[in-house]
Amino acid sequence: MQKDTLRQFTNALSVILALTVNILASVLPLNGQNTGEISDLFDVYFVPAGYVFAIWFVIYIGWIAFAIFQFIPAQKENPRLRNLGYWFALSGILNAVWLFCWHYNIFGLSVLVMLALLGTLIVSYLKLDIGQVKVGSSEKWAVDIPISVYLGWVSVATIANITDWLYFIEWGGFGINPQVWAVIMLAVASAVGAMMAFRLQDAGFLFVFVWAFIGIALKQVETPLVANSAWAATIVALGLAIYSIVQRRKK
Repeated sequence: MQKDTLRQFTNALSVILALTVNILASVLPLNGQNTGEISDLFDVYFVPAGYVFAIWFVIYIGWIAFAIFQFIPAQKENPRLRNLGYWFALSGILNAVWLFCWHYNIFGLSVLVMLALLGTLIVSYLKLDIGQVKVGSSEKWAVDIPISVYLGWVSVATIANITDWLYFIEWGGFGINPQVWAVIMLAVASAVGAMMAFRLQDAGFLFVFVWAFIGIALKQVETPLVANSAWAATIVALGLAIYSIVQRRKK
C-alpha cells in the first residue's frame, strides 16, 4: 500500500514539474528564447506550422487527467498502473530536461534526451498493454488515450529533433536533397503509423500524425515536393485511423 502511495505522489509531482517547466519555458522564456522561435532557426522541411504545437495543451490535459485518475481510491491498486510503475513519472522528468537542453541550445544532448523520452513512452505503452486489454471509458480517457497521444507526438517530435540537430551540425545528407530527406522522413513516419494501425488499431496515435502532417503541408506550401508528400501522408494516416476505429468496433 505504501508503495502505491509513493507511486501516486511521484507521478503527481512529475506532472507538476513538467507543467511548471513548460509554462516557464513560454512565460519567462527560458534563456530568453521561445520554444517555437528556436525551432524556426532551423531551415528544415520536417517542421509543421506553429499552430500545430497547440497539441501540447491536449497533452497537458492528459497529464492532469492521468494524475487525478490514479489518485482515485479504487485505482490505487489498479494492476495496470502498478505494472506501469514509475515510467510515466520518468517521462515527465525527461520532458523537463529536454526543454532546458533545447532552450540553452544543447541540441546534441536534446536528441539523446528526446530518444530517452520516446523509449520511456514506448515502455509505458507496452506496460499498460494499450489496445490489448479492455478497460472502462474513464480509464481509457484518463490513461490510454493520453499516453497514445503523447507517444504519437513525441514520435513526430523525435524525427524533427534529429532533423534539426543534423542541420545544426551541417550534415551533408550523403548529397541527398533536403527536400527528398523530408519525404523520406514522412515515409518513415507513415510506416510507423501503419504498424500501429495493423497491430494495435490505435486511432488516437494516428490522429496525432494526421494533425502533424497537415501542419507540415501548410508550413511547406512553397515547397511542392514536401507539401504534396505531406498531404499524401495525411491521407494515409487518416485512412489508417479510420481503419483502426472500424477494426476496434468489430472487436
